[in-house]
Amino acid sequence: MIPIVDISRPAAEAAAAIRAACRDTGFFYAVGHGVAPGLIAGQFAWARRLFELPLEEKMALHMERSQSFAGYEPVAAQTLEAGTPPDLKEAYYCGPDLPDEHPYVRAKLRSSGKNQWPASLPGFRDHTLRYESAVRDLGMRLMRLIARSLSLPDDWFVPLFDNPEAVLRMIHYPPQPVNAAPDQLGAGAHTDWGGITLLAQDDIGGLEVRTASGEWVQATPVAGSFVINLGDLMQRWTNDLYRSNLHRVRNPAAGRDRYSIPYFFGPDHHARIECLPTCQGPDNPPRHGACTTGEHLMEMFELTYGKKAGKKAAA
Repeated sequence: MIPIVDISRPAAEAAAAIRAACRDTGFFYAVGHGVAPGLIAGQFAWARRLFELPLEEKMALHMERSQSFAGYEPVAAQTLEAGTPPDLKEAYYCGPDLPDEHPYVRAKLRSSGKNQWPASLPGFRDHTLRYESAVRDLGMRLMRLIARSLSLPDDWFVPLFDNPEAVLRMIHYPPQPVNAAPDQLGAGAHTDWGGITLLAQDDIGGLEVRTASGEWVQATPVAGSFVINLGDLMQRWTNDLYRSNLHRVRNPAAGRDRYSIPYFFGPDHHARIECLPTCQGPDNPPRHGACTTGEHLMEMFELTYGKKAGKKAAA
């Protein structure tokens, strides 16, 4: 159901495989990506240490302390699926460490903005930034292949990702509590918001993807891979040719903890998202109005964290 794409193959072959996957489920496993296994394993090790910190230390890094929403998100702080109980997960957000003089920091426009680092974990910041840089480079390689898959020049998206909305999120899913509501999940059914997501997951499993027929299938962990999926902006860009598909996470059974590290790689905050030239025609007019990346992301923050969070993020 979810194909494996070796992106080290010739670009034309990899792009063709990506096109088929993006038109079907909007998900694929990327192998041959070149990100060092030790770097990925090290990031999972740091994530575990982070979430093992005392709650008071984690709360000192609460995302509400940051105008850019970098930092710690406690369990049940987010509801991804409207009408269901809050999600049973805790998370930590960070992004590129931008200097104070960076225009996005001065304007407080970046969702990744200024980071909050745990003082009691020396080495966490340096390793996390090396991991973020490696996955950001991979994200740009994938955008070149996606451009080719859409019959666009390979560098079509490059100017629109000059200062990408790049957010690294480490997530801990504790075992499903016995008193959880029947419809309470680790992450409720949702689509991702931005361009593409590059997910490193552990070997526990729990990620589920909905097929075009409405069936939920397991995104079973594939060793050494990243799970790649498209966000809403990519579906909007491609005039619904490519799919931003629903997915969810079930918490593991008693005694197991699940960790995942999604990297949300989106276009610049001010990038204008409108129908791509190869995705429209006389018989296929644009289905969506134009918007900027920032406008779309602020709307989604309001929906999942509440209007207070949305207003703060836009301040």
